[in-house]
Amino acid sequence: MTPSLKVAVMGAGAVGCYFGGMLAHAGHDVVLIARRQHVMAVTQRGLRMQTTRFDEQVRLTASTDVAAVRDASLVLFCVKSTDTESAGALMRPHLAASATMLCLQNGVDNADRLRAMLPQHAVAAAVVYVATEMAGPGHVRHHGRGELVIEPSGSSAAVAQALVAAGVPTEISDNVRGALWNKLILNCAYNAVSAITQLPYGKTVAGEGVTDLMRDVVAECLAVAHAEGVQVAGDVYAVVDKLAASMPAQFSSTAQDLARGKRSEIDHLNGLVVVRGQALGVAAPANRVLWALVKLLETKAAGTPDA
Repeated sequence: MTPSLKVAVMGAGAVGCYFGGMLAHAGHDVVLIARRQHVMAVTQRGLRMQTTRFDEQVRLTASTDVAAVRDASLVLFCVKSTDTESAGALMRPHLAASATMLCLQNGVDNADRLRAMLPQHAVAAAVVYVATEMAGPGHVRHHGRGELVIEPSGSSAAVAQALVAAGVPTEISDNVRGALWNKLILNCAYNAVSAITQLPYGKTVAGEGVTDLMRDVVAECLAVAHAEGVQVAGDVYAVVDKLAASMPAQFSSTAQDLARGKRSEIDHLNGLVVVRGQALGVAAPANRVLWALVKLLETKAAGTPDA
C-alpha cells in the first residue's frame, strides 16, 4: 500500500487541480493554494473533477494563504512561468526542510530558477502531458492524457509510486531536459497560433499554410536545442502532426490566458527560443513573429492606449 502523502498545490489552476485532485481522490491529504473565488467553491462543495474516467466532487482543503505549504512533504509547483521566482520567495519561509518540489510548468528552465530561489530544498523538473481547463470555480475539466515524466531525485521513486497508484502514468527519466524541450516545441508550434486565432487545435491546423508554419517553428526550435547540446528524442515533427488529431477541441493555455485578459507565458515559449537563438547565433524568425504578435495581443487585452 502506498503511504499517504501530505501534498500542497502551489498555483492550483487547471494542471494543479487535476494532479492534486487525482492524489486526493486516491486518499492523500491535499491542500490547494489558489485565488479566493476558487478556494471558496472548493471549501463549500469540494473540487469537481470531470475527467475522462470519472465525474465526482473530490474532498480536499483549499487556502489563499501560501503558508499552507507548511508540513507538506510534496509541493506540486504549478504557477505560471512568469511567477516562478515570486512564488518561490513567498513559499520559502514556510517550507518543511524535507519538502520536495515537483515543477509542473511550461518552459524548460523553471526548475533551475526555483532551485536558485530554494537552494536548501529538493526540486525536480517534470514534463506534463495533459489537456485540462477550469470550467468554473472549483471545477476542473479533463479532456485527455495526463502523464508525467520526472527527473531523478532522492524522492522521485516514492513520488512516482504515489502518482501511479493515483492513476497518473509517471515515468522517471534521465533525459528530462530533452523531454522538456520536446514539450516546449509542441507548445511553440501550437500555443501562439491557437492564441492569435482563438481557435482550438483541430481548426488551426486546417488553416491554409498553418502546418507549413508549424514545421518552420519546429525546425527553428530543434536548431536552437541542438546548438545548446540538448538531445530531443523521437520524431518531433510526427508528434506535432498528431497532436491536433488527439486534442482537436483543445485551446492552448496561451489562448485561454488571452481570452481572460491575462498575461501569457509566451516569453518562456517562442520568446525563449528567440532569446536562446540570439545568444547562440541561430535565427528563429517564425518564432519571433508568433512571439511578437502574442505580445501585441497582450497589450491590447490589457487596454494599453494606442501610441
